[in-house]
Amino acid sequence: MYRKILIVVFCLFTAGVYAQSVNGSGNKMSAYLMTYFKDSDHSLHMALSTDGLTFTDINQGKAIIAGDSIAIQQGIRDPHIYRGPDDNFYVAMTDLHIFAQREGLRETEWQRQGDKYGWGNNKGFVLMKSSDLINWSIANVNIAEEFDGYDEVGAAWAPQTIYDEAEEKLMLYYTMRNKNDLNKLYYSYVNEDFDQLLTEPKLLFSYPKNISYIDADISMIDDQYHMFYTPHDGTPGIKQATSAKINTDWEYDEKWYDTEKEASEAPNVWKIIGEDRWILMYDIYGIQPHDFGFLETTDFKNFKDIGHFNGGVMKATNFSSPKHGAVIHLTKNEADRLAKYWDFQLKWKEK
Repeated sequence: MYRKILIVVFCLFTAGVYAQSVNGSGNKMSAYLMTYFKDSDHSLHMALSTDGLTFTDINQGKAIIAGDSIAIQQGIRDPHIYRGPDDNFYVAMTDLHIFAQREGLRETEWQRQGDKYGWGNNKGFVLMKSSDLINWSIANVNIAEEFDGYDEVGAAWAPQTIYDEAEEKLMLYYTMRNKNDLNKLYYSYVNEDFDQLLTEPKLLFSYPKNISYIDADISMIDDQYHMFYTPHDGTPGIKQATSAKINTDWEYDEKWYDTEKEASEAPNVWKIIGEDRWILMYDIYGIQPHDFGFLETTDFKNFKDIGHFNGGVMKATNFSSPKHGAVIHLTKNEADRLAKYWDFQLKWKEK
């Protein structure tokens, strides 16, 4: 049903919002960790920041875990990182390599025939769990094998993790479609080991038009859930829905929140530590080279455009062309430990 292995990162090829100011042990949050991937290697990358504005890749722009070492399709996409209430770290990724034929990894363009299952068709995810961001347990989860009646899953993309306090379970939410039908947003609960789905896919949100909608990102802000996502309603971009419940009763908002002329997707929200200020990041895949766009808000109604990486206040110091990023908070000890492991000098401002 799934494959589970334990990986120490240095053995490989040498990528949520947690809005509270302290972790479960009472340690203060002081840094930011971003996961992302690149089309060039379909692997996991990580970058650190001490201010939430300037990010530096911990391995000089090279992957920290190679996609071909953990994924059935020998490549990953859409890495999302989440700090759970247990202070463990959870990374969920799409098991997919869109250039596998070109790279000699597959004889066909897609895993299955494109006319029946569509662009980028795949069957599941790569799920990873760690207590220290260095040692990871890794599992391959195939929806078609997990549940009866899902043999014709056409795609399973962009999984993200959040904790459902009412159910006291981790919830994985993701984009899925049947065969080559429309992409929609679904969710399942996950076990404590983060290696198996406990419940079959259930619709998370219903868009008011009969179109594809993908890439949800859910955050709890002031006792209300905010979900940013990407509808393919004209030029793809970023919209928002809100609810008092984590996986139902979403209130549709017709407003487009990104300000891009070209197509964008993969929204992710994080809080600036110690301030009532949040950053909404998204992947502008309609431009070359790829880049992230950033908006700033204090109320989730009004958003200020603060540009792209290296085109405003946001800086990427030693990497380029990132895709589908996610950011969490770290304590100073966690950030220093990760930087030391990768022989990376993390610069802290004197207080």
